[in-house]
Amino acid sequence: MHTENTVGQFVKAVAFAAEKHRTQRRKDADASPYINHPIALANVLANEGGISDISILCAAVLHDTIEDTKTTAEELEGIFGKRITSIVLEVTDDKGLDKDVRKQKQIEHAPHISREAKLVKLADKISNLRDILSSPPADWSVERKDAYFDWATRVVSGLRGVHPGLEAVFDDLLARHLEFR
Repeated sequence: MHTENTVGQFVKAVAFAAEKHRTQRRKDADASPYINHPIALANVLANEGGISDISILCAAVLHDTIEDTKTTAEELEGIFGKRITSIVLEVTDDKGLDKDVRKQKQIEHAPHISREAKLVKLADKISNLRDILSSPPADWSVERKDAYFDWATRVVSGLRGVHPGLEAVFDDLLARHLEFR
């Protein structure tokens, strides 16, 4: 059924995410195409983390489809199966909640999600910190950047132990931020 663990499945996930995010832009100063973000997660996982599990890489590129597009869990499961959908759901915020509540829930849930979801979440935080360091949203003050880094650090504290190498990448980004603020 949807149990294939192949490069073809990963390419299908990238194409699906690209289609779903096709009209979206990032909040960075250049308003870069949104799809760059999910691809960056897969790149962090595969090329910096040595992760080769196609399900994790697919979940990385699909991680914002339910949260930020009209994609449903049923649609995702029908195309990519239960395992990938389950990982995506673990990292999906409930947009019906207030932003501050969603952020607090990420901190609270981080220690309790699966290893696969922790890897995706860690790559997401790494990607976001890199974006803030290299091309922050034009309207973000130093205080807002500091607040994001502080919050991300609290989320990642609940992910610790899942991948020391990627945790070191996160720590290096945090140190760069602290050095230049």
